[in-house]
Amino acid sequence: MTIPNLISILRLFLVPVTIWLISTEKTVWAFFAFVLAGVSDAVDGFLARQFDMGSALGAYLDPLADKALLVSIYVTFAVLNEIPVWLPILVVSRDFLIIGGVLLAWMLGVPVTMRPRIISKANTLAQITLAALVLGDLAFPGDLSALRSFMVYLVGALTLASAVVYAIDWLRHMGADHGPGARNEAK
Repeated sequence: MTIPNLISILRLFLVPVTIWLISTEKTVWAFFAFVLAGVSDAVDGFLARQFDMGSALGAYLDPLADKALLVSIYVTFAVLNEIPVWLPILVVSRDFLIIGGVLLAWMLGVPVTMRPRIISKANTLAQITLAALVLGDLAFPGDLSALRSFMVYLVGALTLASAVVYAIDWLRHMGADHGPGARNEAK
């Protein structure tokens, strides 16, 4: 077990803690738990790259911890009426679309190699920014409602655009000639 993997596992444990803090209106603590999760994400990535501590397990744990945190926060915000319900539905649907496409391609014998796209990176950054913005707005005095509204629509647009890009990539991959024996199709 590498240090970056342990950090990712600890980040997974921060998910229920952060959601509990939000749900019990301990928003300052929730904000700092979210910041801690972000810092831990940067630290585990740095350690994995700089000290050659990357692993196959880490390739799954790191994005799992990130998605678990963001999806949980978005659903919690929707339940608390801090963001529109359609946004977490869109975010979760995009993730299921990607996971489902990868699994289907694998089951059909033409596995897809996932490459992060620039639109996907922009989408993740916008999602993190919106989560931090809402938490910060709840935790500290001020009115960020106009910026929050803008970010909700930006996240929605980027999430939709990212889903379309991944769907197009998947369709191209599935339509490509993968050579003899590449597909395990039943006759």
